[in-house]
Amino acid sequence: MTEHVQWQGEATQAGIDFLEQDGKMIVSPTKVGYIIMTTDKAGLERKFDAKQRNRNKPGVVLCGSMEQLEELAEMTPKIRDLYQTHWDQDVLLGCILPWKQEAREKYLGDGREELMTDRRGTSCFVIRYGTPSEQLADYFWKKEHKMIYASSANPSGKGNRGKVAGIGDRIENAADLVIEADDYVASIQPDKTVDTRYEQGVMVSLVDQDGKLVKDEAESEADTKPVLIRKGLDVDKIMMNLADFYNVWEYHHGAYY
Repeated sequence: MTEHVQWQGEATQAGIDFLEQDGKMIVSPTKVGYIIMTTDKAGLERKFDAKQRNRNKPGVVLCGSMEQLEELAEMTPKIRDLYQTHWDQDVLLGCILPWKQEAREKYLGDGREELMTDRRGTSCFVIRYGTPSEQLADYFWKKEHKMIYASSANPSGKGNRGKVAGIGDRIENAADLVIEADDYVASIQPDKTVDTRYEQGVMVSLVDQDGKLVKDEAESEADTKPVLIRKGLDVDKIMMNLADFYNVWEYHHGAYY
């Protein structure tokens, strides 16, 4: 029987209790709806089964601090500054990046790499995704450098409308815990309705087809540029920031997925 609790403004103790155990899977609120959260290979296997999702897409790593991001992801100075800008603005951002080799060996060594990276060895590293879930990710990283992996809590290809009722019976029944906060989700886009608000964050690819980082400054037309591949919450702010950081960047919505 899946347990349900309401988010009360602080790190949800029930979420901590479950994720401290091996193989657990919970549902937690973000700025753009509900996500599945897991911490290990067994939990990731449960996530893929619950979502009936293809395994050829890069996993999402939730970073609760810039320090965590810097330890895990390979970045140029400009990419790091791009993230810092969005961190300071409290803007949800996810970028596809390669792992640092030492982080890959330290944190993906139990077989979870095949479930967390694509064929190029990249993942999507996400910041500023919403207080209820950030609290949990930050707690586990500070306590034991334990990572939180995520995916939207809805059948693959469908949205959950920012409501617990939208996650679907299969995911709800598969989860150990659901943290409810429909009002929090609605408060992020107060001028939008359930039908018009964004249900996802912006995703930017900062690698080429081989998983190599884009250059801070393109030297030729042939060089891979940053590509905004998925629009979402605060897309206008993110496009402005990309324009401030890069002379040339591209917008190919859906290019990756």
